[in-house]
Amino acid sequence: MHTVKQVFVLLLLCVTGIASAQQVVAPEWTKKVGARSFPSGKSIYYVNSYGAVSDTVTVNTNAIQKAIDACAAKGGGIVAFKPGTYVTGAVFLKNNVHLRIDKGVLILGSQNFDDYPDMDTRIAGLEMKWPAALINAVNVKNVAVTGEGVVNARGKFCWDKYWAMRKDYDTKGLRWIVDYDAKRVRTLLVQNSTDVSIKGLTFKNAGFWTVQLLYSSYLTVDGVVIKNNEDGSGPSTDGVDVDSSSWVLIQNCDIDCNDDNFCLKAGRDWDGLRVNRPTEYVVIRKSIARRGAGLVTLGSETSGSIRHIYCTDLYAKHTDNGLRIKSATTRGGVVEDVYFVNSVLDSVRNAYQFNLNWYPAYSYSELPKGYTMETVSAHWKSMLQKVTPAEKGIPAARKFVIQNVKITNAQKAFEINGLPTSLLEDFQFIHSIITANTLGSMEYIKGWKFINTSIDVSTKPVEKKKEPAGIEEQERLKG
Repeated sequence: MHTVKQVFVLLLLCVTGIASAQQVVAPEWTKKVGARSFPSGKSIYYVNSYGAVSDTVTVNTNAIQKAIDACAAKGGGIVAFKPGTYVTGAVFLKNNVHLRIDKGVLILGSQNFDDYPDMDTRIAGLEMKWPAALINAVNVKNVAVTGEGVVNARGKFCWDKYWAMRKDYDTKGLRWIVDYDAKRVRTLLVQNSTDVSIKGLTFKNAGFWTVQLLYSSYLTVDGVVIKNNEDGSGPSTDGVDVDSSSWVLIQNCDIDCNDDNFCLKAGRDWDGLRVNRPTEYVVIRKSIARRGAGLVTLGSETSGSIRHIYCTDLYAKHTDNGLRIKSATTRGGVVEDVYFVNSVLDSVRNAYQFNLNWYPAYSYSELPKGYTMETVSAHWKSMLQKVTPAEKGIPAARKFVIQNVKITNAQKAFEINGLPTSLLEDFQFIHSIITANTLGSMEYIKGWKFINTSIDVSTKPVEKKKEPAGIEEQERLKG
């Protein structure tokens, strides 16, 4: 397994080896992303002094929260742990607090849903009540979560709940709502906050999304390792989700998960159009995607628009998709001004998968017979609210620069599906190489340019497609 540093050497060798490669000039705004400040307090508040016990059994939520509160009351500082293993439920950071999880410290997520109280948040593009995350930075400024320790969310209790509900919901025609009813636990949430740094930690086995950056600005995620497949293949275990947030820097990360690796989101359908908040000014660089649904995924929640995105020096190995766009005809929003450059993709399923009508069974909401609007919950009503006029729900994607990208051993080069009413427009492929078993297909595109780009498609018979190993993999490969 390559380390992050080894992969960067590989990237340099591969990208500079592309014939006539030209330097990509990053937009000026890329210099302004990331947290602008870091907690400066040096006093250390050990959770052990507030009653935390390292015994793998005791739930230390109250003790950890007391340490955080005491630290904040003194103007900020460092909350830390003596070496050991600590079980906890949801904890909430406060202004100027640096939560430090050092080497030799293992945090285990409680497997009791009662330890994660419901809060107002947004999940998969919909504002609703949902369990708090394991670690929460909500309505705060100048906070950090760092260290060389491990946070194992032990999320299988969430995965099991979801699959049990899917069996029931699928038979009732409720695939579109089960993800919202099966309330699962995120590992780390940043919401309505500014100047937040997340550095160095290893996260394992998320119950749902691992790191969600929601309604926030000036954020840094640096050197984070995510290993979500150690206890099996959990559904929706995204790596890093940037959700209607701006001025974000993600770098030096290594993600192995069972859904999108780096994902940019901006709201879903009527509710997302109501909020109308974009994800913009995001840099993703010097990072690795291993198993997962997409190295960089834009969507499927696009309602508030996704724009001004710069992805460089990335490496994908056995990832389902390289660059991916997902949306639907009720979603709306524009995905534009996206750079995907100086990167290497090896042995991916689809090099480029762009679909503006993605996974209809999940994307479109319809109330089955036997249910009435008067009796369903508030988030069902939000999902069922029609977008009017209907044209407002048509998404768009345009103005992409894909440059100095080397793709080898892909199963398919292109899986491209625009809409008759919304062509995928102005995509430039410059100084790049694509080698794949099959070319794939393109529908509803306009103004695509291939400049000094080679595409080699194997003439040998394509081996019979291997069937996904289980329902988890089938789910990840939808769309």
